[in-house]
Amino acid sequence: MDKEPAVKRLNVGGQAVLEGVMMRSPRALAVAVRKANGQVAVKETPWRSISARRKWLERPFLRGVVVLIESLINGIQALTFSANQALDEEQGQDMGSWALAGTIIASFGVGILLFVLLPHYLTMFLGKFGPLDYGVQSITFHAIDGLLKLAVFIAYIWLISLVKDIARVFEYHGAEHKSIYAYESGRGLTVENAREFSRLHPRCGTAFILVVLMTSILLFAIVLPLFVPKGGQTGWVDHLFLVGLKILLLFPLAGLAYEFNRYASRHMDRPFLKAAMLPGLWVQHLTTREPSDDQIEIALIALKKTLALEAAQGTS
Repeated sequence: MDKEPAVKRLNVGGQAVLEGVMMRSPRALAVAVRKANGQVAVKETPWRSISARRKWLERPFLRGVVVLIESLINGIQALTFSANQALDEEQGQDMGSWALAGTIIASFGVGILLFVLLPHYLTMFLGKFGPLDYGVQSITFHAIDGLLKLAVFIAYIWLISLVKDIARVFEYHGAEHKSIYAYESGRGLTVENAREFSRLHPRCGTAFILVVLMTSILLFAIVLPLFVPKGGQTGWVDHLFLVGLKILLLFPLAGLAYEFNRYASRHMDRPFLKAAMLPGLWVQHLTTREPSDDQIEIALIALKKTLALEAAQGTS
């Protein structure tokens, strides 16, 4: 039976990319991609979090922001590698860093438009002209805002899942989860073992996003009324300022959500926490699909390479 390198159980996470998977441990990162000709391209990189060099960043609530930023950077690098492997086969060229940066900036802008600006102004419109009369000071405003964000998020995921290439990424997402489950269980890292596990994982980024959405309702209800003009009257420009404030508050929200997910994933035997994580698992029915054996194989290659590189650096 195939066994992973002899290292202690580590906090390993990953991300699905184009025709592949990225895996990351505390000090190593590997991306495995299956090219169009069937060969497997692998990129291995020693990696160390900035919080390992700046201990004050490991404090609760700060570390969540660091993890979010570093995950975005690692994810972009992994997507660049996988995209270049595809372009190498199809066009004989690599995607330039400037082209990728432009794509990421545009995607971030679309994300702000869809998941922050649109729900906020729809909520404002419903408060002014709908059957319910409420303002930013009301918890109703933030509850409806949160529900609209959730609806937009689910609709967005469902729509992009109809794209063939995205559906493939979702299959690799399921392979990533199954492989991590196999590692966490202590069983051999084989396709046969990994196949038996669920494609839904409580530490998934999808669950993280839902926790951010739910936490934002309470945080925005507390903070935003402090910035409403006297008299409670708010116009379109006032709301634009509040939207900017929401964007800034995404960082402390990330810290709060990270701490909750970290704690909940370690205490899933507690009924309340298990119930709180259920929405994140439900939504993963949209963001993951059952992978094929060759997709699980790719995820396991990335995981094994990561663990081997971690072991090669020695234990601290």
